[in-house]
Amino acid sequence: MSRRRHRLRAEKERRRASPQPSVPSARDLDVTGHVKRLACTRKQAAEALGVSLATLDRRVVPAIETVRTESGSRLIPVDELERYLAERREEARVVGRCSARPGRKPVLDPKILARIRSQYASGRTLGEIARQLNTEGVPTAQGGRQWWPSTVRAVLVRSSPLNSADRR
Repeated sequence: MSRRRHRLRAEKERRRASPQPSVPSARDLDVTGHVKRLACTRKQAAEALGVSLATLDRRVVPAIETVRTESGSRLIPVDELERYLAERREEARVVGRCSARPGRKPVLDPKILARIRSQYASGRTLGEIARQLNTEGVPTAQGGRQWWPSTVRAVLVRSSPLNSADRR
């Protein structure tokens, strides 16, 4: 390898190994004496927002003011990122989970429920119970017109407590 190439590689390794400490000016210091960051690179902004560089370039950069340096790189002021986030902040949608089950509430008359249970306990099949309810014109829990054996079974399953012996 040539001497020039060795020298360039060594310079590059020195630059990467020890970053040059920047001396903050008095206006960059906050009250406690810590340095405030005024701008960040696109990569740092993307990491801070949790998006990719492509998404940052496509969606965020057009909506904020940026600073272009003499070398052609683009810096993003921290106050612009904060403004961007503040404009798009939304309230939490759900404060706490509801204990109720989602979906339509079954409104089956307790008398019909007791009747279905007693008929099933007496040995009638699900189909026989469904046919009898259909001939009498009894509406289903959701207001439907027709009972099916599976509907009767669902009523029996939902209305009875689940035991570990029943699941086997």
